[in-house]
Amino acid sequence: MGLCKCPKRKVTNLFCFEHRVNVCEHCLVANHAKCIVQSYLQWLQDSDYNPNCRLCNTPLASRETTRLVCYDLFHWACINERAAQLPRNTAPAGYQCPSCNGPIFPPANLAGPVASALREKLATVNWARAGLGLPLIDEVISPEPEPLNSSDFSDWSSFNATTTSVQEERASTPSAPAFYSQ
Repeated sequence: MGLCKCPKRKVTNLFCFEHRVNVCEHCLVANHAKCIVQSYLQWLQDSDYNPNCRLCNTPLASRETTRLVCYDLFHWACINERAAQLPRNTAPAGYQCPSCNGPIFPPANLAGPVASALREKLATVNWARAGLGLPLIDEVISPEPEPLNSSDFSDWSSFNATTTSVQEERASTPSAPAFYSQ
């Protein structure tokens, strides 16, 4: 247990591995969004931490991240891609943290800055909206362009005029290939 240095001065067991300070959930969301945060006891056991996303093994600071309620941190694109690959009929309990197998969806009765930020992020994609009990977002599907049908054209005179002028140009040019003439 330690005291967070923010103005709220909350007692917390969360510890930022990067900055080596105790943090409360408010600081975690506001100031340590891309930092590895675990309990202070975890820091004592494993002071060497990996600042990379556990799914793609690139630095967390390189892209947008999201923190689950278990405090594990991933790139948003990585967790979104992984969850989107699951079947559409996957139950909410089937979406689990890739590190600790904890739930991705925060429980409905869990309040706090981390859970609120996670709910906001999850509400932007359909696979998660279903798990949160929200209505799905209508996905805009762009219609495929219809192939042109030559019978749809009614004014063929413009096509014949161009074809005639092209034929006249060919007749006036010498019959030798272009790469021989200068």
